[in-house]
Amino acid sequence: MNLKHVTICLTAMTIQASAAGPDAPARYPQAPADGTADSYFGTVVPDPYRPLENDTAAATTSWVAAENDVTRAYLDAIPFRAALRRRLTALNDYAKRGLPSRENDGKYYFSLNDGLKNQAVVYRSATPDGKDAEVFLDPNALSDDGTVALTGLFQSKDGRYTAYTVSRSGSDWTEIFVMETATGRLLPDHIEWAKFTGAAWHGDGFYYSAYERPEAGKEFSSANEFHKVYYHRLGTPQADDRVVYENPAEPLHFHTADVTEGEGCLVVMASGAGNGNALYVKNLDEENAPFVTIEPTQDQIVEVVDVLPGGELLVYTGIGAPNYRLVAVDPRNPAPAAWREVVAERSDAVLKSVHPSEGQLVLVYDKDAANRVYIVNADGSGAREVALPGYGTVGISASKKRPEVFYSFTGFTHPSSGYVYDKTTGESTLMYEPAIEGYRADDYVTEQIFYTSKDGTRVPMFITYKKGLKRDGSNPAYLYGYGGFNVTLNPSFNPNRLAWLENGGIYAQANLRGGSEYGEAWHEAGTKRQKMNVFDDFIAAGEWLVKEGWTKPEMLTIEGGSNGGLLVGACVNLRPDLFAVAIPRVGVMDMMRYHLFTIGWNWAHDYGTSADSPEMAAYLLAYSPLHNIRSGVDYPAIMVTTADHDDRVVPAHSFKYAATLQAADTGSRPKLIRIDSKAGHGAGKPIAKVIDEWADIYSFVMYNLGMTPAEK
Repeated sequence: MNLKHVTICLTAMTIQASAAGPDAPARYPQAPADGTADSYFGTVVPDPYRPLENDTAAATTSWVAAENDVTRAYLDAIPFRAALRRRLTALNDYAKRGLPSRENDGKYYFSLNDGLKNQAVVYRSATPDGKDAEVFLDPNALSDDGTVALTGLFQSKDGRYTAYTVSRSGSDWTEIFVMETATGRLLPDHIEWAKFTGAAWHGDGFYYSAYERPEAGKEFSSANEFHKVYYHRLGTPQADDRVVYENPAEPLHFHTADVTEGEGCLVVMASGAGNGNALYVKNLDEENAPFVTIEPTQDQIVEVVDVLPGGELLVYTGIGAPNYRLVAVDPRNPAPAAWREVVAERSDAVLKSVHPSEGQLVLVYDKDAANRVYIVNADGSGAREVALPGYGTVGISASKKRPEVFYSFTGFTHPSSGYVYDKTTGESTLMYEPAIEGYRADDYVTEQIFYTSKDGTRVPMFITYKKGLKRDGSNPAYLYGYGGFNVTLNPSFNPNRLAWLENGGIYAQANLRGGSEYGEAWHEAGTKRQKMNVFDDFIAAGEWLVKEGWTKPEMLTIEGGSNGGLLVGACVNLRPDLFAVAIPRVGVMDMMRYHLFTIGWNWAHDYGTSADSPEMAAYLLAYSPLHNIRSGVDYPAIMVTTADHDDRVVPAHSFKYAATLQAADTGSRPKLIRIDSKAGHGAGKPIAKVIDEWADIYSFVMYNLGMTPAEK
């Protein structure tokens, strides 16, 4: 593309008052309100903007349109937004390739976006290098605007058929289609209202998970209940699909299915009521065989990795091992006392994933929030570490049928690159490495530091910046965090972030409690009535950046999404003086009612709910972002983001939070909400929408920090 490249140049001398641009809105749209209030164990909590929970009501849609008009007018008046969007477009215009995976038809499949396609295209080839590749499936042809995303490919055991899953407009709702692998001919089979599922092939059909058809008009807000596992036989209508697993006594559990590689075992995992999952297996070679319970509780993760000779299951689990281990389980004697240890728990690293590879295993660990990779023998012996380029995140493509191991590596300054690993020599060979015009990784530095939180806990944080940056306290800094649900924030590359870094901005990523950076103990330390630890960790990260001379409060931005949006909202209420700009994205902002929408109930094991006890309700109320906005206090500039098809964290959270924020007296800086259309929680978003969103976010941040971008 013949795009004019724009670089936003910053030095200590060019951070100054921005060129003429918008002022904060003098008035905000009036949100629909009523006199609703709820009582939680005798404590009355007003909820005046309850009407905004009805996202299809005329009053809500009118308010959304009015808010978007205000936000668009503000953002479009920022003098450098158009130039910044052009730069972001150029930074995204490079080839992004996925690892090859050899499937059951003997061909290698990989994804490739050669630049600015809204969705990556799936190719297939006779060789892993892809030199003779042909298009297998192009998701861009599934919609005119790129809002239909391919979410999975599942080939039948004989390679004859391929099922693929798609989502529309970012929703979690999934549709399944089936095609003839060799010809691409689409079969009439079509599954609707599936969710959190793949297609697990067995015989002439596949297992999948779905809900009953939701009530019309409430597809994206009603609570999801009674998740079932079905079997679909090719050539038959969905109405004839057979329920193979359900639990009517537990309507809020998820049930997902898989079939082991030899098709001899059906695996069902139940989750939603704890930090892990229950595990049930069924012998498919034996007619009317019952399900065998491997683990009845959902207290810890327990997942089948492989079936060993003799019928033992190779199982990855946190049971008896907060840092996780690998065990062999005999379904004929599944009691934990009979489990045989294959890879023991390590005290210095967390086992994250296991990948069989022809007589050996590929193990991925986290050590201080960065991946490490080891090759071991099938019995866990003979560990050999795979040398990696630095701090980063690794993806693995391997199979028990073949010796080849492919892996991807990405870091904060390292676009995802592909390697093939030779298990005989221990050498890695580069397969592909993206090139971004005008970008040199050597111009940047990533370092890891450890800081002390409020209670004395040592917390890791990565800091990335341009070489030559001076720690004089004047630098713009962007602090990101999450802190929940066992999610580890590993180093990863984002081309949009380069627009910040290349102009003197600091990117800091804090590894807060609530994640899995140090195993289950680290996770538990940030859950339920210990959730305040997460906020303390994030605030301490900001204080450390200021104390150590990286930045100052007037130049510090915080951002987070989903649970991270909650993090940002809570920390702004706790320490509005510490931050200049805040970007809470698709956040959980109403902690008193979150469990009443779609799959919100599934977060109770991390948060607790307002119905649990008076103590739990009081704890949630004390930090809920919606309920703790402080009138009469100067707040940072805030831009809330959400989307109309977000059925993970429903937009009502952001709607009510923004309306409350705008109605309060929180100072003269803007309080905006950006509401995307035909978009969801984030997954599968077309690249055009991604660029638009980051152009708005960085424009808002830079303008409110007083940064003046300059074209060159």
